Amino acid sequence: MFDLKNINKNWTLFIDRDGVINHEKQGGYIENKSEFLFYPDVKNSFQKLKNIFGRVIVVTNQRGVGRGLMTEKDLQSIHSFMLHEIEEAGGHIDAIYFCTATDGTHPNRKPNPGMALQAAKDFPAIKFDKSIMVGNKLSDMDFGRNAGMFTVFVATTHPETPTPHPAIDFRYASLPDFVKAL
Repeated sequence: MFDLKNINKNWTLFIDRDGVINHEKQGGYIENKSEFLFYPDVKNSFQKLKNIFGRVIVVTNQRGVGRGLMTEKDLQSIHSFMLHEIEEAGGHIDAIYFCTATDGTHPNRKPNPGMALQAAKDFPAIKFDKSIMVGNKLSDMDFGRNAGMFTVFVATTHPETPTPHPAIDFRYASLPDFVKAL
């Protein structure tokens, strides 16, 4: 186990989108920016994360595109809106990686580590032993473990997930609660 107080600009934060940054849509997918609703205090959290971590990277499964419920252009519009709002609040996201595959065996679909490997190729300073994955599902935790990262589970959508759990290093109620602990 490591101490969160030892995190510095050499560290990378990987973060899931739906259920961590924004509310999930019950029984469906966020299909346009009007459905994208930030959790309280999340935008302000990104300002603090920018000051703590060297890189902040979003990794998100977006099966709704693969299923034809929305287009990749719709997804890009949502992400542009999210980035604009976070930057307006003084935060920053270095990159967004997404997987639209519907096949769970696709190398980029979490819990497979493909998006992390792509990020490490694009940002050579990333070291997975100095990276944290924040997510709201065990598949996010497994993604982090599969890439060799530490993990933070936020219980926004799945509070029934038991801890301690071998895939979870830290557990918080929300992303802002994790940021406060930093």
